[in-house]
Amino acid sequence: MKRFILIILLALQSCQTQSQTQQQTTPITTPDNAAVAYFASGCFWCVEAIYESVEGVYEVISGYSGGTEENPTYREVSYGRTSHAEAVAVYYDPKVRSFADLVSVYYASHDPTSVNRQGPDKGRQYRSIAFYQNELEKMIIESYIDSIAQYYSAPIATEIVPFEIFYPAEDYHQDYEKNNPKDPYIRAVSIPRINRFKSLLPKFLKENNKH
Repeated sequence: MKRFILIILLALQSCQTQSQTQQQTTPITTPDNAAVAYFASGCFWCVEAIYESVEGVYEVISGYSGGTEENPTYREVSYGRTSHAEAVAVYYDPKVRSFADLVSVYYASHDPTSVNRQGPDKGRQYRSIAFYQNELEKMIIESYIDSIAQYYSAPIATEIVPFEIFYPAEDYHQDYEKNNPKDPYIRAVSIPRINRFKSLLPKFLKENNKH
């Protein structure tokens, strides 16, 4: 009985607990000067909320990237049935926040040595990926890894890959942490992860996220 209860608790604290099938339909509107960057570092509910707390970020969209299948769904990705990872598209003001800043946020907000998992979420769909869209972005990512590698006891497992395509996730995933504050996973995993990030880079936070 104790083992059965433990399995239920683990399931409730997993990013895989939702299985709705509706598709993304809401249009994305951002200022004309917005740049966009793409990252994957575990459950996108957490990653989206982290980047949306950063000053200079206009909008963050949860979705799927890094794989080859067209139009993947959450059910397919979250159960490892595609080669995609849960990822985010970060729309930001390059006059306020640089790509290098976003890379700093990326490494301050997850364990880059963890292979094919973050926290309770296991599988290649939760792997660490930093996408680049040009050689400068690739150099920035590689240089940052070189600068922090000495502080880890294990090799950094982040995949550095050229960006190809991003598929927005279903509508109910967008702003999931904000819209579902009582979700067991959000309370047990996302909020502690967000708070750890805030304690590491408080100078990057929007004013209303500093408390």
